[in-house]
Amino acid sequence: MNLDTLFNISYGLFVVGSKKGKKINAQLANTVFQVTSKPTTIAISISKQNLTHEFIENSKVFSVSIISDKWSLMEIGRFGFRTGKDFDKFADCNYKIGKNGAPIILKDTVGYFECKVVSSLDAGSHTVFLGEVTEAENLLDLNPMTYDYYYKVIKGKVPPNAPTFRG
Repeated sequence: MNLDTLFNISYGLFVVGSKKGKKINAQLANTVFQVTSKPTTIAISISKQNLTHEFIENSKVFSVSIISDKWSLMEIGRFGFRTGKDFDKFADCNYKIGKNGAPIILKDTVGYFECKVVSSLDAGSHTVFLGEVTEAENLLDLNPMTYDYYYKVIKGKVPPNAPTFRG
């Protein structure tokens, strides 16, 4: 069996944010997809080891910022290779707090969704959260970041907690 075949699945790169009380956190995610149109529902896959997972479980809300291919490896690293447990990901970052209280990234962002969790599925190392979209907005007319672009152009790596990581 050749599991490298999985690299042919098309993915985007997104920043998923949430809150816990007055604290906010966000992380890079590649598994975000629309599930239904009525009600408008999207699914995200989040590692149980990530702080954002704890925040989503606690608050039952999340945001998805659709980042563009203008993002640098350093900007991606802020949300994909650092933990909010010991690093302020939002220092010197252009963001706003959404209506649901979750952070939304604004710099070079194509658009965003705000969601309330309506269901979840235990998927072993990750949880798949289903979120009903409560707000959505297009921000900039830019190209969304794809995993293919991240690998081939930016020469990015896969963080250990990503669903696509291979150790």
